[in-house]
Amino acid sequence: MAHLYVAAAHKSSGKTTVAIGLTAAIVKRGMPVQPFKKGPDYIDPLWLAHAAGRPCYNLDFHTQSSDEIINTFSSQVDDTSIGLIEGNKGLFDGVDVEGSDSNAAMASMLAAPVVLVIDTAGITRGIAPLVRGYLDFDPNVNICGVILNKVGGPRHEAKLCAALERYTDAEVLGAIGRDASFEIPERHLGLIPANESQGNCAAETMISRLAFAVSMGVNLDRIIEIARTAEFPAAVKEARRQVQPKKAGKKPDVRIAIARDAAFGFYYPDDLDAFEKAGAQLVPFDTLNDKQLPEADGLFIGGGFPETQLDALAANTSLLSDIREALAAGMPAYVECGGLMYLSRRIIWAEKNVEMVGAVPADTVVGSRPKGRGYMLIKETGNSPWPGHEKAGATDIPVHEFHYAHLRNLDSGQKFAYQVVRGTGIDGHRDGLIINNLVAGFAHHRNTVSNPWVERFVAFVREKSG
Repeated sequence: MAHLYVAAAHKSSGKTTVAIGLTAAIVKRGMPVQPFKKGPDYIDPLWLAHAAGRPCYNLDFHTQSSDEIINTFSSQVDDTSIGLIEGNKGLFDGVDVEGSDSNAAMASMLAAPVVLVIDTAGITRGIAPLVRGYLDFDPNVNICGVILNKVGGPRHEAKLCAALERYTDAEVLGAIGRDASFEIPERHLGLIPANESQGNCAAETMISRLAFAVSMGVNLDRIIEIARTAEFPAAVKEARRQVQPKKAGKKPDVRIAIARDAAFGFYYPDDLDAFEKAGAQLVPFDTLNDKQLPEADGLFIGGGFPETQLDALAANTSLLSDIREALAAGMPAYVECGGLMYLSRRIIWAEKNVEMVGAVPADTVVGSRPKGRGYMLIKETGNSPWPGHEKAGATDIPVHEFHYAHLRNLDSGQKFAYQVVRGTGIDGHRDGLIINNLVAGFAHHRNTVSNPWVERFVAFVREKSG
């Protein structure tokens, strides 16, 4: 089994575009790539999944234990594929000053050789001390080579290579030129996600362009050779030995409608796998085009960018009405972030003020600055309608949030499922608004041993449908 870690010296080095290009270029050679993304991210994994033609799994120190990270990695990469892990921020960046949650720590844990992407804009000889420092900083990190990104031209590349050859032992694996067409458009929450390209070829065009740039500028044979040199530490070997053939989950006895479209696409693939294991059939629907909910016992709407699809969402009045009536009649539902915004009375963004479902008695205002961003910790209040609420306050639950939106004019007297220990949530103190059989919050949950939210929600849906 081959694998490698794509990291960078700092954020905005072009690491994501290089990782997408590498993934697509290797796949075009007929070799399967299993992508992974470090940290709590939905957008980069959507692009990597599109490039690989298979789901991208997140590996996250905050929401997962080390064993869960190793098991997720080991269960998804087989002997025929190359595992490609894209880091977040810089190689040695993290919350902990000791680096226990850094990319370097994860690369070491998985014994993944590191390919370091360097943003070379505005630098020549100075690349040598930068790379040399990274090579020497942690002997447990196996940096196998660098990819020079955003190179200004042949003369610039020659100066960079000469400096690296003169002062370091770093192997230059390739160079990619500075080209605006290689940049995925960004907006207020980062890159535009690949799911918004459904119905047109924008994502395919961008991925093909990046694959071509990587194929022309990077030594793919050497990249693949490096991936194949990876050796596994004992923990990964043991996890691989214990991996069982994938079995079908329980025979589905409940159906849960899930929004999957250009407005809502932020879902962890292992969370979706957990629904099947819990005995639920996920039934996708399109909030932009479907006129009513599919026949279902429950409803799940994850995050996304509903504010960018306001006109189409508002125009689909029959679906808005159908969801409103289903929730009023007691349909069990769980929504996160963008889903919460969609269920509010209206979304106000820029010059638009558009009515939404109206099941949540509040208005959503999307601002120009983040209201909640990063890792969160929450505790059960004991009010949740889901089984397991009796463990209220027993332990902190690790989740994350990233929203520019907040609720305004929320009716008083509301109940909440969670107390915010660290983070923002709905009002800085609480999250998980409870209305009838609906739980709605800004926090993004990850189904893990410490937070088995999928099993709890499916059990609640089963109880109400019985």
